[in-house]
Amino acid sequence: MEAEGLDWLLVPLHRLVSWGAAAAMVFGGVVPYIPQYRDIRRTQNADGFSTHVCLVLLVANILRILFWFGRRFESPLLWQSIVMTLTMLLMLKLCTEVRVANELNLKRRSFADFDPHHFWHWSSFGDYVQCVLAFTGVAGYVTYLSIDSALFVETLGFLAVLTEAMLGVPQLYRNYCHRSTEGMSLKMVLMWTSGDTFKTAYFLLNGAPLQFSVCGLLQVLVDLAILGQAYIFACHPQKPAPHTAHPASAKAL
Repeated sequence: MEAEGLDWLLVPLHRLVSWGAAAAMVFGGVVPYIPQYRDIRRTQNADGFSTHVCLVLLVANILRILFWFGRRFESPLLWQSIVMTLTMLLMLKLCTEVRVANELNLKRRSFADFDPHHFWHWSSFGDYVQCVLAFTGVAGYVTYLSIDSALFVETLGFLAVLTEAMLGVPQLYRNYCHRSTEGMSLKMVLMWTSGDTFKTAYFLLNGAPLQFSVCGLLQVLVDLAILGQAYIFACHPQKPAPHTAHPASAKAL
């Protein structure tokens, strides 16, 4: 009787918690990029952020959206992919504008050149959009032809979450090559870690496809590895290399 009397409170509270969790799932993935976006705008320097993070997330979320057509999963996960795709395009736009403004080499590089040496290092945001549209078109066409194959659909879902699990790898590799995390927003990585932990728990508790849970755990491990880099490089900073003086004529170029 007492439990029944509390239903008027527990049912709305349960719905409110469910809506809150869904909203956190949709928009929580975007939050880590806010401090990095602000840092790039403030410093007008995008060298510390690997734009290959954007590439990984664009591929992963486009594949996840296509996976939804073959195997319907929870709507918050679908909306999360749509919101994240738009966010990565905004990050790419800012990084491209900043890089081009600071670049001394004025030679234009475009997607239409089909030069593998300059892949994902183009001079215009429009080239990135062309690449994303081309990938979406090809992947969408293949999915349309193979949508009735359960093996294809499951493989597509696995590729989507595995690609997303590799999100931090470009940043991890960049930090390793430079022996430094300078220019990388530590707040972004901390938010990655907390967000991925929440996301993995959400997958496990809501019975998401197994691929989502396994790759979510892998993603948390990569986040922790980047945090480990930040700690190690802070304790053992790289000695600055000696700079040679440049002639005045070279500075003017």
